[in-house]
Amino acid sequence: MYTVTPREQDWTLKTLLQSRLGVSRKLLSRIKLTERGIMLNGQRVYISVRVSAGDVVEVRMERESSDDILPEPMDLDILHEDSHLLIVNKAAGVIVHPTHGHYTGTLANGVVHRWLERGEQVRFRPVHRLDRETSGVLAIAKNPYVHQHISEQMIAGTVDKVYRAFVHGRPLPETGRIEGPIDRDPDNPHVRIVTEAGYPAATRYRTLETYPAAGASLVELELESGRTHQIRVHMTHIGCPLIGDAMYKYTEESAISADERAGAEALDASLGRQALHAFRLAFVHPGTGERVTFEAPYPSDLSRLQTDLQPHKKEM
Repeated sequence: MYTVTPREQDWTLKTLLQSRLGVSRKLLSRIKLTERGIMLNGQRVYISVRVSAGDVVEVRMERESSDDILPEPMDLDILHEDSHLLIVNKAAGVIVHPTHGHYTGTLANGVVHRWLERGEQVRFRPVHRLDRETSGVLAIAKNPYVHQHISEQMIAGTVDKVYRAFVHGRPLPETGRIEGPIDRDPDNPHVRIVTEAGYPAATRYRTLETYPAAGASLVELELESGRTHQIRVHMTHIGCPLIGDAMYKYTEESAISADERAGAEALDASLGRQALHAFRLAFVHPGTGERVTFEAPYPSDLSRLQTDLQPHKKEM
């Protein structure tokens, strides 16, 4: 619901919807097909009509469902929920959406079950994705408008996505920007590499803690682009692969000693998954227009890893 301001006097309803409410042309077409989808002062009207100060505009979405997703009880770590959004702290090892061969046990199965129990008829729409082994903040839109609104913020670069990662070695310099084009490895299409022929990619990082005796560091990272495996590829590229990462790790050619290699392998084995956590997510809430920030505490495995590394910590 939106009240027209004096500044918007005599605007067409279409202009108001697109300029003030951020309704895309595609979404506007969908809403127009919905009975009572666009209302002006309680009446259905054409979007070509002109509005007056004080008019009340309502946009109503038709109810949707996720009938293609099997509801399944699941323990969910809910960080926030309202009529527009669900924010969860995704557990490591959980796939976000059903894929071929993985029709159950995904986050979508658990979320759909939660909504059905609460009497909500909503389609599962994650605003972004996290790798299966990555834990942390994940935003799920409850209608197409919210999904579009946040997606456009992501395209504009105004969404802050901050990750934390425990890595081998120590990044030098301790704060910096990694710029390296990324593409598939021609020898293994499942793996990404930094290559001049790749797609532009940049990652900003800063070191939060170092553990010299253990040969490890805690790093905070922000993405300037969204390439597949970007953080894992870029940190490996600068010689600091993520602890526990089975795909991107020290190679036989890495310039480390036998003792350092043995220590790294021991740390990898102690975790069993890449030590990557989506720590913070910030954006403008489509429902309120206010900037909101959500943070996810470390899961137990990363908290335990940090505790084990603390005796080796060096003050920054």
